[in-house]
Amino acid sequence: MIASLTLPIPLHVERGTLTLRRAVEGDLRALMVLLSDDPISATRGDTASFADTAAYGAALQELVEDPSNDLVVVEDGNADELVGMMQLTRIPGMARRGATRLLIEAVRVHAGRRSGGIGSAMMTWVTTVAAPATGARLVQLTSDEARQDAHRFYERLGFVGSHRGFKFHVD
Repeated sequence: MIASLTLPIPLHVERGTLTLRRAVEGDLRALMVLLSDDPISATRGDTASFADTAAYGAALQELVEDPSNDLVVVEDGNADELVGMMQLTRIPGMARRGATRLLIEAVRVHAGRRSGGIGSAMMTWVTTVAAPATGARLVQLTSDEARQDAHRFYERLGFVGSHRGFKFHVD
């Protein structure tokens, strides 16, 4: 948990007010479903299979206990469901005169709730509240090259596609 982040808070979107809060153990199944609610993630193994519950549970516990990380969810209290999520990681750095970065990973909005302002509200909170609260001078994220709609979304919010990312899969 990134202690400097004050949560829960109301998150105002087009259809009303949702709640932005930290993920808890009881959210595990809903988090698995959100991760699998994406064709690209599904091809990488995020299928919300009950057989993977222990692996996801261990990851959730590690994130919750790590002071440099937060797993934040968006809850619709009226529907009693999670409609969004993202992982935030605070990274102290030497580059850019010792700039701290806030890395955003695993951004998901439920497929049936996209284009309703949830993603924009989440990202606005990150850039205007979370980044300053954590001392971050740079907010960064990576996005699969196939996610052209997501790229346009991030660019509309002021993110710049300035770098090319690389990954190395360890077996």
